[in-house]
Amino acid sequence: MLDNLLYIAWQPDEYLVRIGSIGIRWYGMCWLVGFAVAYFLMRWLFKRHNIASEKFDPMFIYVFLGAFIGARLGHCFFYEPQDFFDSWQHFVEIFLPIKFLAGGGWKFVGYQGLASHGGVIGLLVGLYLYIKRTKLNAWVVLDFMGICSTVTSVFIRLGNLMNSEIIGKVTDVPWAFVFYDVDTYPRHPGQLYEAIAYFVFFWVIFLIYRKYPKKVGTGLYFGLCLALIFTFRFFIEYTKEVQVDFEAGLPIDMGQILSIPFIALGVWSIMRSRGKEYSG
Repeated sequence: MLDNLLYIAWQPDEYLVRIGSIGIRWYGMCWLVGFAVAYFLMRWLFKRHNIASEKFDPMFIYVFLGAFIGARLGHCFFYEPQDFFDSWQHFVEIFLPIKFLAGGGWKFVGYQGLASHGGVIGLLVGLYLYIKRTKLNAWVVLDFMGICSTVTSVFIRLGNLMNSEIIGKVTDVPWAFVFYDVDTYPRHPGQLYEAIAYFVFFWVIFLIYRKYPKKVGTGLYFGLCLALIFTFRFFIEYTKEVQVDFEAGLPIDMGQILSIPFIALGVWSIMRSRGKEYSG
């Protein structure tokens, strides 16, 4: 029998604040804090590069809605299509934060199931619409996003940790977590690995930006963000349990499959930035 006393016992309340049956969940708060930090950093970048504030103002709604809708649809399409499309009730659950009960009626559960790859796709769609509206240089906006996005990723993974979701494989490392809401086995805290890595990536990208601000608009920072995050994501998947049953029959899991195009796009963006400086 595994001695769970050697490991980190993990069973936090999913609510930060609760009044009756309604409350603020840690996961939602982490999302909010992550977007708030990125929002203020993005505002600073716009000001530093002398871009009119009225062009910045509509960005948040495009980015937030794009990332959120993309993350939700990404989870439903990439990971659980067989569940969400087998009945009209489950289809409705894609769009509404409710769960229909077997005995009739429904309950509010929030949006449970958001996929980071879908979030990136939705984010890019939102940015496309934003750029089309504001007529800003696309590569400048993408580089700004590359500088800021890793911050949001840190807090999203901390939210996953508070939810005891996306758990790692069973292990005997001394920093293993026992996610008591799942089972009593010590597991890799994959969410924490990612949060720490993304925090490091943010500072790497930000410090390069501080040294080479004229590389904004070349695609360097957008490329670094994608290449670093999704390369790490590809390899960290080896420490995680499969999220859905069909992944067990794949040579690599869905997270790794979806990471490959983003790695390629990131490397391409870095390569196209070589020897360039933005003069707009």
